[in-house]
Amino acid sequence: MLSRSLVLRRVTWMAVLATAVVAPKMVFAQIGGGGGGIGGGGVVVDAAGVVRLKSSADQSGRLTKEQQAAARAGLNTKAAKRTTMRYVSLKHLEKAIREKNGSITDEMRYLAGMLRVRYVFCYPDSGDIVIAGPAEGWTTDPAGRVIGISSGRPVIRLDDLCVALRAFPPSGSATKFIGCSIDPTKEGLAAMQRFLHSIGAGADPRNPQRTQFIVEGLQSNLGLQTVTVNGVSAKTHFAVVMVEADYRMKLIGIGLEKPPVKLVSWVDRANAAQISRNALARWFFTPDYQCVRTNSDGTAMELVGDGVKLIGEDEMVAASGQRTDAGQGNKASQAFVQAFTKVYSELADKSPVYAELRNLIDLSVMAAYLQQHDFYGKANWKMEVLGDENTIATETDNAPKQVATAVNAIWKGHQLLTPVGGGVTINPLMALAPEKILDDKDSKVSQARDKVKIELAKGRWWWD
Repeated sequence: MLSRSLVLRRVTWMAVLATAVVAPKMVFAQIGGGGGGIGGGGVVVDAAGVVRLKSSADQSGRLTKEQQAAARAGLNTKAAKRTTMRYVSLKHLEKAIREKNGSITDEMRYLAGMLRVRYVFCYPDSGDIVIAGPAEGWTTDPAGRVIGISSGRPVIRLDDLCVALRAFPPSGSATKFIGCSIDPTKEGLAAMQRFLHSIGAGADPRNPQRTQFIVEGLQSNLGLQTVTVNGVSAKTHFAVVMVEADYRMKLIGIGLEKPPVKLVSWVDRANAAQISRNALARWFFTPDYQCVRTNSDGTAMELVGDGVKLIGEDEMVAASGQRTDAGQGNKASQAFVQAFTKVYSELADKSPVYAELRNLIDLSVMAAYLQQHDFYGKANWKMEVLGDENTIATETDNAPKQVATAVNAIWKGHQLLTPVGGGVTINPLMALAPEKILDDKDSKVSQARDKVKIELAKGRWWWD
């Protein structure tokens, strides 16, 4: 007799859906997300809020080279210069925007080509808050991302900076967490359960048509899943990046997107004989919370490391639906998340969405630090421009509301599994807990702050 079970598990950041069917030698991997194949071009959110893959049409790289040449010609010489450290005064940036009556130049929109925030400094005497990091000239890639001309890494965007700062404003409560989730609907789950019961014992590795029928049945019956964004507006670029990074990580995990670096997927690692029928695996992005180094008086902070970890957790689900700690986790899942974390920096170099996610985490931790250490009060800065949606609009994207279901089927083992797990969870305040703060050995953070000279001409807000 064929035994089947369907379990829905809601986790903090993303629904976890798992089914197990004993007998057929088949492993299914399933996530929220549309279609299949390689999604190297990113995602697009249509007017209805449905998230779909988009592919880059520039397979030869010719268009990219042409865009780079045009970008170099259009940028001023100073902004196009590649530098290990570019400085931006947030108060002077705000003043420059105010003097232009809210007119945002590309130099402002892309923070003079800054690629990462490495430092944040406060200067109470001059009333300045300065962020610093590597920078270069910028261009737009075929997928629409704004990236460094030489490095190919995405630049930090003004709207993302504003979203982070508004989550930790000069006055008011700090945002407890920022994240995204994808949840199947009750109707979709009911339809999927009926479909699984209708399959019978017909799953056969020798019958590819039957396999495809099951894949398509799972996709169509579960249907569109619901996207939820927490802590920031879903209409922001910030939110879309979180959803894309999570979604495409799952595609890599289940073998539907080929990673640009050497990385063995969960599907390739999985041994169905070692996976319990009622086991649930979860994968989700979190910051590497040991990422902050400060000076003794708190007026300087350095962000260190790659900043992002992929975490895996496993639980057992009883027939009643009660969840308990599995104790010994799924080895394939553990190996996948550890390998993903290990190569994260390489992935960020090759696939811009992961560098963008890292930038969002950096910005969130930086903004939380500004609020926690009252940089606003020390610099007498009320953030009246960067904090105003009417002056600097951040809610300019279609809000991601739904994704289709992606399913991959590989024959091995003795169970039909559909593991889904994860999301994105950013709790910047955890990075600022005293036990997480790294020592400023040899006073290098203090020295980095002290060597900065703020001597800006009228209208200037950045310098090298």
